[in-house]
Amino acid sequence: MKKENMILWGMVLLFAVMMSVPFLVPHTGLLALFGIIPLLCAERIADMSGKKRIWIYHYSAFVIWNAITTFWVCNATIGGGIFAVLANSLQMSLVFGLFRLSKRKFSGTLPYIFLAVTWIAWERFYFDAEISWPWLVLGNAFARSIGSIQWYEFTGSLGGSLWIWLSNLSIFGLLVSLSDGSIFTWNWKAKTAAFSGLAALLIAPFIVSATIGSKYEDAMVSDENLEVLIVQPNIDPYNKFQAMTQDQQNAIVEGQITKELAYRKNDTTAAPLLIVAPETFTGDIVVGQYERSRTWRRFTTLLKDYPNVNMLFGASAYDYINAAEAPSYTARDLGRDLWVESHNSALMIDGTARTEIFHKSKLVVAVEHTPYPRIFCKIDDMLGGVMGRCVGQGEISLLNVKDVEGQNTKIGCAVCYESVYGEYYTDYIRKGARAMTIITNDAWWGDTPGYRQHLSYASLRAIETRRAIARCANTGISAIVSPSGKILQPTPWWEQAVIKGQIPLRDDVTFFVSHGDITGRICTFVFVLLLLALAVRFATKN
Repeated sequence: MKKENMILWGMVLLFAVMMSVPFLVPHTGLLALFGIIPLLCAERIADMSGKKRIWIYHYSAFVIWNAITTFWVCNATIGGGIFAVLANSLQMSLVFGLFRLSKRKFSGTLPYIFLAVTWIAWERFYFDAEISWPWLVLGNAFARSIGSIQWYEFTGSLGGSLWIWLSNLSIFGLLVSLSDGSIFTWNWKAKTAAFSGLAALLIAPFIVSATIGSKYEDAMVSDENLEVLIVQPNIDPYNKFQAMTQDQQNAIVEGQITKELAYRKNDTTAAPLLIVAPETFTGDIVVGQYERSRTWRRFTTLLKDYPNVNMLFGASAYDYINAAEAPSYTARDLGRDLWVESHNSALMIDGTARTEIFHKSKLVVAVEHTPYPRIFCKIDDMLGGVMGRCVGQGEISLLNVKDVEGQNTKIGCAVCYESVYGEYYTDYIRKGARAMTIITNDAWWGDTPGYRQHLSYASLRAIETRRAIARCANTGISAIVSPSGKILQPTPWWEQAVIKGQIPLRDDVTFFVSHGDITGRICTFVFVLLLLALAVRFATKN
């Protein structure tokens, strides 16, 4: 029994390592095509030996995988990081538990089909759930191996999840056939079909990707481009207001801007240019009363000397509401019938004092957002208000880059965590965004894999939508991301930096943008059918 336990725990550890490497090491996404096999083998060995409490093994496997890949969350919040690891692992384990339940009523390959579609249905649900942490969607494993996934413009990241499951289950099935000797009873046609099918499954996506990707080799060259200036101020968020005032922070960014744009001063003929500054750059924005902000006044005044220059920056923004009773569950009481609602926002301004604002909608649970506010905001009040209560806007809106003639170029701005959500992100393009920006502040995680993973997910969004991205991070990594997902001009970590460049303006729409997550919808449909069949079999005791 001791030897068997060692084998099982070895399989658990091997699974966790193999599935972690693609999220940590560039160009290792291929490993995910084999990474689940150890866990499937462990489950089979435990089953054959009649072992009880098999859930301990698969739950431990998911805990180790989550811990290795997302331990960095603890840098921002130890309690939140531990909870994220344990809770996310539990949800993964519940999927595996359903699979084990299905084996009691389904035979052959059907339980494994059920496992794959259940997992992908869960991933899709996770994108829209009130409590959402879809960081380890399986298809994200290829984010740093973009040469193999140019076909994401059709399937999105869940297409990658399906590829991983099909590959792992196919290889596992052949290994089982080899171990029990059944493969030796197959005729040559069956063997040829099995191995040819597996080869096609493993190789064809690379060929398709290379074919599709070749169309975008020159994607950064376009008839229409937008000049961008990406400003990385490198301000430590943990000492943001202890170490310096907002005026001092503004002075850093102003100095970076004026140094780079001296050649454009008072030039009315220059092409439109977009300055991008990071998420939560300022904390003094009152919605609808922008003139009260020292930051807003400073930069609208600065931009008067730079015609055709627009500036996009992140802000902690506030709505102040006079009311006898709370206007919403998320509003905080300031006393004397005054309430405040908070937003994580992006602002677009220019030298005419024109101001557009967008409120981040995909908010980080607990840190920014209290889930199920009707219930948990009351609990949070009793705890002294420890959870975030930011309010997002219900529907995506675009921002406009203007020239002196008033012509608009529509762009989208995904604020930090929003860039993890593929189908949500496509709404920007459906509404007419010709290019994208991402503003973020990844410094909370320190020098860990977290900010590198977050950057790599921008490549997925670029491929899915074929829109270039101007990405600005407070402390790095800022970059331009091409429509093929290539990371261009990446800045160093924890250094002040400026990127000058151009991004193409595109109007084409990908299949994924037009039709959404078909892979996820089909898998969810199949999951529901199989779940109903399973319920019927339990009900009829078949």
